[in-house]
Amino acid sequence: MAIRVYKPTSAGRRNASVNLNEEVTKKRPEKSLLAPLNKKGGRNSQGKITVRGRGGGAKRMYRKIDFARRDRDGIKGTVMGIEYDPNRSCHIALIQYEDGVKRYIIAPAKLKDGDTVLSSTDEAIEPSVGSTMPLKFIPSGMNVHCVELHPGGGGKLCRSAGMSARLTNKEDDFATLVMPSGETRRVSIDCRATVGVVGNSDHQNRRLGKAGISRLMGRRPKTRGVAMSHHAHPLGGGDGRSKGGRAPVNKAGTPAKGGGTRDRKKPSQQLIIRRRKSKRYGQLK
Repeated sequence: MAIRVYKPTSAGRRNASVNLNEEVTKKRPEKSLLAPLNKKGGRNSQGKITVRGRGGGAKRMYRKIDFARRDRDGIKGTVMGIEYDPNRSCHIALIQYEDGVKRYIIAPAKLKDGDTVLSSTDEAIEPSVGSTMPLKFIPSGMNVHCVELHPGGGGKLCRSAGMSARLTNKEDDFATLVMPSGETRRVSIDCRATVGVVGNSDHQNRRLGKAGISRLMGRRPKTRGVAMSHHAHPLGGGDGRSKGGRAPVNKAGTPAKGGGTRDRKKPSQQLIIRRRKSKRYGQLK
């Protein structure tokens, strides 16, 4: 059982559950693959707050993840251990290659210590869990993760815990992927992807239980828009409790409950075959 519920000895413990991280086999991170992680507090390079409700949190180091793996083609790598990463929802795997180089990768489900992973630009390797290759050499119907959007750009899609895309079709220069959101899109067949599903799928079942856990994660309390003054938020002001009949929006006026925010002029718009569904507005166009 990866999620544990303890006896309700307090209000916070009563509503909380703990992820046991059973897949983790290595406790200490690799020092050569660590980097400092400075806190921004939701501020941009000008010092202006662009993301509200950020600040504080436990100190942590960044783990350097190899999302591309292009310089490791044809070199066998052995899994040295599965580690916990405080910067992401999934676990990471420490790989040691035959030439002594060590790298971190996103840990797929069912990857164990001692397993061998490969990366290649041809179909010489078998599409096993953890192996990376272009989409044109991966059989249709398989689940993939850490998918590139552009050849050589490194994995961008399906990198969080439990995520994967299903490769359904390959035609001409494009492969068709069904994303976890339900969106169907095309990607160049020369883009690389890693075979398998991202591990730690029980992450979504964990309940924080109390505000103190959110503070440790760097999340600060946020004031409701309807409780603000009229000059501080579009939903603020008025006599008594009222939001003026306006649909929920954020401080900038952008729809907060399922409204479309995508730029329709993006070149990638032409590669989307079917948009994801919104529970509130139905099919997004």
